[in-house]
This record gives sequence, structure tokens and C-alpha cells, in this order.
Amino acid sequence: MTLTDEARPAQVLLVEDSVDDVELTLEALKDSKVRMDVHVVSDGLEAMKFLRREGEYANRSRPDLVLLDLNLPLMDGREVLKEIRNDPDLTDLPVVVLTTSQSEEDICKAYKLHANCYIPKPVDFMRFSEIVRQIEGFWFQLVRLPRRRG
Repeated sequence: MTLTDEARPAQVLLVEDSVDDVELTLEALKDSKVRMDVHVVSDGLEAMKFLRREGEYANRSRPDLVLLDLNLPLMDGREVLKEIRNDPDLTDLPVVVLTTSQSEEDICKAYKLHANCYIPKPVDFMRFSEIVRQIEGFWFQLVRLPRRRG
């Protein structure tokens, strides 16, 4: 069963510090075939608070998918990914690295930290929108994700 079959909306955490990229992502998801709640945080520390449901995020549902930028303030995406993979409550959480970096070093490091996939952001809005729709289609219509508790 995919999330499209379930009553609750898919929960997505977008970890992105660029206001423009947040707007582009939300615009691309606006006409999604899948009901989803997209939560946005702009730095790595807030991402970890959200994922661990600390402070103001205590009553938030854990996400079904994380879209993670690498170049973030306070705690970068590599550190966030490492924290996720070292936390027994979060290790099964799918993480898509969605970043402007096309550096081979960044790609290798993300996969060594067990990112589920690495997608460079295109600069063209139409291409970016298509990639976001493909991410949504793959993760919420094609694959089966584990049921999240909470």
C-alpha cells in the first residue's frame, strides 16, 4: 500500500534555507496527486528538533520523507544526515538530498552517510518543478514506505 491509499496526508520535511527554493518546491507540489503536509525548516538544528519532536515541534508528526539541502546554516546537511542515521528512531527515514552542489565529493559523502538518493537542483524552474514532481511520484506513489508512528 502506498501513501496514496491511506487516509492521512503524507508528511514531508523540507530542510532548505533559500526562500526562493522553498517557494519553488511548494509551487511544484501545489498540484500534487498526493495529499501532503509540507513542513519547512531553514537550518540543520531546527531540522533535528523537528525530527526529534522537541520544543515547538513536540506535537508534529514524524515525516515520511525528508528533502534535505546540504548547505545550511548552524548545522549543515551532511551533519543532519549523519545525525539521522545515528539515531535509532530515525534510521529508517528516507532522506533525499536536494541541493545545488554537483561536487563528486558531496555526492560520495552523502551516499556514505546513507542518503537514499542525491539530486542536484537544476536552475531552470520548469526542470526543477519536474524533478520535484518525480520525487513526489516515486516516493509517494511507486514505493512503499514504512508506517510512521506519531
